[in-house]
Amino acid sequence: MTTTASHHLSPAFPGRAPWGTAGKLRAWQQGAMEKYIQEQPRDFLAVATPGAGKTTFALTLASWLLHHHVVQQITVVAPTEHLKKQWAEAAARIGIRLDPEYSAGPVSKDYHGVAITYAGVGVRPMLHRNRCEQRKTLVILDEIHHAGDSKSWGEACQEAFDPATRRLALTGTPFRSDTNPIPFVAYEEGNDGIRRSSADYTYGYGNALADGVVRPVIFMSYSGNMRWRTKAGDEIAARLGEPMTKDAIGQAWRTALSPTGDWIPNVLAAADKRLTEVRKGIPDAGGLVIATDQESAREYAKILKKITGDRPAVVLSDEKAASKKIDQFSQDESRWMVAVRMVSEGVDVPRLAVGVYATTISTPLFFAQAVGRFVRSRRRGETASVFLPTIPMLLDFANEMEVERDHVLDKPKKGSDEENPFAEEDQLLADAEKLEDEETEEQLPFEALESDAVFDRVLYDGAEFGMQAHPGSAEEQDYLGIPGLLEPDQVQLLLQKRQTRQIAHSRQKPAAEADLLEKAAEDRPVVTHKKLLELRKQLNTMVSAYTHQSGKPHGVIHTELRRVCGGPPSAEATAGQIQDRIKKPVREVYASRTGPAAVVCGSPSPDADADAEMPIPLAPEVLPRRPFRGPC
Repeated sequence: MTTTASHHLSPAFPGRAPWGTAGKLRAWQQGAMEKYIQEQPRDFLAVATPGAGKTTFALTLASWLLHHHVVQQITVVAPTEHLKKQWAEAAARIGIRLDPEYSAGPVSKDYHGVAITYAGVGVRPMLHRNRCEQRKTLVILDEIHHAGDSKSWGEACQEAFDPATRRLALTGTPFRSDTNPIPFVAYEEGNDGIRRSSADYTYGYGNALADGVVRPVIFMSYSGNMRWRTKAGDEIAARLGEPMTKDAIGQAWRTALSPTGDWIPNVLAAADKRLTEVRKGIPDAGGLVIATDQESAREYAKILKKITGDRPAVVLSDEKAASKKIDQFSQDESRWMVAVRMVSEGVDVPRLAVGVYATTISTPLFFAQAVGRFVRSRRRGETASVFLPTIPMLLDFANEMEVERDHVLDKPKKGSDEENPFAEEDQLLADAEKLEDEETEEQLPFEALESDAVFDRVLYDGAEFGMQAHPGSAEEQDYLGIPGLLEPDQVQLLLQKRQTRQIAHSRQKPAAEADLLEKAAEDRPVVTHKKLLELRKQLNTMVSAYTHQSGKPHGVIHTELRRVCGGPPSAEATAGQIQDRIKKPVREVYASRTGPAAVVCGSPSPDADADAEMPIPLAPEVLPRRPFRGPC
């Protein structure tokens, strides 16, 4: 069973000790220690949100096991070279000496153990197995989900550490996008027959936020018009956030991130303004731009230098000095760092408070780890801000920050996904698109032609605030100027006030004077993510009711509703679009295919389409109806 933090214990505030050296354990760390010492398990999986202090917990436990002679040596396995050095430095502060340069042979007696990478284990699993067999060993598997990155890594970890006396697995994101099993993780079968990972101790983002251990995250979403040339040579124009095919979303996304357009410069300028505001309360606050590739990272750095006048730190994964640059940035007070992938996970720079998600990586795992770089709190009241493009997938990830996920080992069975009647077809299409992309991406060119940026909305705590505004406008500045030191409830209250003020200004301005094509304020209600799920469920209930009466598949009915009401599939539709479909009687949807004469007082004419022949005896609360204005 999952255990949460003991609420009678307070978190370690004020003042956060240097990384991995906290003298006073936080509530969840103490609770996890007590559970481990009481049960003395061989395998233990601790799931704690990024920034909560997994390293402090692990090293405290390692010290206890060494002191009580349960183990004689320690092996730490980390995802990257930088992280294994970071582990060694953190361990040294509490008297545990780890060799981060170990490659083969006996370990010096000056060390309590070694710090290695998963890739290193994959190369020489028998070397580490022999070490575990010779002496009682505690193996700390940091970000254990990485052991499933490739089959060979998982098998190597299983082979190397099977004889270990104790194994402690740590992760902030215990889920994966694939079904590769994670070594030494227990899976339990649910009522639906699907096996999911089972943690021994869980401390989620919601708990950490309530305890003040992590910062609340404000997401700033930016839309805009994009124009690009496709692989076939056609020029396409679209707006971020509007309904598009998967391919078009990807191409519009890449266009937005192109340094040759206006989207990136405008968003970086807005992020720098936000950083300036945050630094009023957090003087050493820093910003991080996560780029897709090295070429983009260098171009973003040039843009930031023009904006700020200072050259940002550029961290590239293949540079020998990458770790040194990260360490230097974490200790100085410079404004910006631009990096590719290596800063997305585990790297500890507590002063990072503003981020720009300028990468096309779209897995929930990477997004969660990337956002985790900004949530580490040093004192109560600090907030984090992350800028991102208006991509439906990213907005969903942002709205689900507090959702605790487990790794699903089995794919859902056909017909089990009632929430998405197109699930099977979508998967087949995704597989086909993936295959096509793998074969053609390197061969066919893609060219971003131009882009602009529009402030779209703010996402916080599952709710959305704000309406579209031009970069540099007073409306945008209202949100960029939110203080950097606020309690979570104060953030919510301030965003509500900003929204109310913007709506009032919008209503006072004549439509003819509007400088943006935007929906009226009342057509963009603030809807929490939970409410959005309820609306989708209500829509599916309505469709299911008509399915049982008509015998028509869910997919056919959903397609007709989309045809008449417009918008993307329900999984990507906004709250307003779903509400429109709920309000639209299915009777009128099918009548629209043949004209109003096809239905008279609910009775189809002989010429009516066969789709409209089935009566719809649904209750008003299930299927709201509009007054019928037929000939009778």
